Amino acid sequence: MTCTAVRRFRASFSYHRRKEAKHDESEIRAGTMPGVTQEQIEQARESDLFAYIQSHEPGVLKRDGANYRHKEHDSLVYVTGKDYWYWNSRGRRINALDYLIEIRGYGLVDAVNRLIGGDIQRESSYRKSAATSPPKKEPEKKPFYLPWARRCATSAVSYLQRRGISSDVIRRCFRNGLFYEARYHGEPVCVFVGKDDAGKAKFACMRSITGNLRKDVYGSDKEFSFCYPPRNPGSRHVAVFEAPIDALSHATLQDLEGWKWDGYRLSLGGTSHVALTAFLERHPEIKRVTLYMDNDFGGLTNARKIKAMLHEDQRFKHIRVGVNPPRIGKDYNEKLLYTREQIRDRQLQCRQKQAAVSI
Repeated sequence: MTCTAVRRFRASFSYHRRKEAKHDESEIRAGTMPGVTQEQIEQARESDLFAYIQSHEPGVLKRDGANYRHKEHDSLVYVTGKDYWYWNSRGRRINALDYLIEIRGYGLVDAVNRLIGGDIQRESSYRKSAATSPPKKEPEKKPFYLPWARRCATSAVSYLQRRGISSDVIRRCFRNGLFYEARYHGEPVCVFVGKDDAGKAKFACMRSITGNLRKDVYGSDKEFSFCYPPRNPGSRHVAVFEAPIDALSHATLQDLEGWKWDGYRLSLGGTSHVALTAFLERHPEIKRVTLYMDNDFGGLTNARKIKAMLHEDQRFKHIRVGVNPPRIGKDYNEKLLYTREQIRDRQLQCRQKQAAVSI
């Protein structure tokens, strides 16, 4: 498809989407939206968003003084004293229906059914009792302890080498205390460590050496996820990956291919942008973010969402954001393994030619 055809398709798609949205709004006002009634829509709007999030998205809220702040969309705040949600980046209040449609991407009918089809609804008696009862004690934060390190990390090093990671990158991880070998229920695991600015471990994730285990250590703080540092301090560039192994693969590719770049390599530990938002808050000097997400539907979709989030947030509007999925393979580790295979093939061909010449 040519660039002109793509632009025409996008323009046509956007036009029809706007037309459908206007049609939906008119049907909502008339109370004739297919699948839901006006009464159901109003009931969904009145649903208790705080209770919904606590029930269906545990762990995405954090205390912010007397209020609560959304970890993934930290411009979204629940004002407990006045019992409403305020979206600071948009400058307005939102309700439960707005949240599911505008933030979580639900369609209107699905959002309404999600809210009023379950047990999360606003109960005035509950609100009255909550207002008169003393505030609940905040649950104690889970203690964080690093798994006990094995004195010999032979298995973990061999595992990283099989994944194509260079010895130099592995040594840097060891020197910085970012990687070691441990046991989890008798199973050998690689432990990747995230630290705060003072060098104290705040996060760790385990990856099995022999099996499929992938697990964050109990009590880990996602805001301090694994980060492979630049060689020189003061970098204004951060590269973002889904997993630590992809960050280390990117560093190894740089060594192999010889391109010049020096910056932070941050792992999200999945698809949530909590780690990135917290990192940018701690590093206001950052001017460029490059998203090296997986080259699949989930990775590309998440990259677009993170890019849009950064552009919408007033704190990060000055940052240039790029999306650079691997051109070969699903992720950067697959690209690294392919690159190493190509290098081995070229070296073998050179040796064969030299042998033929010597004969």
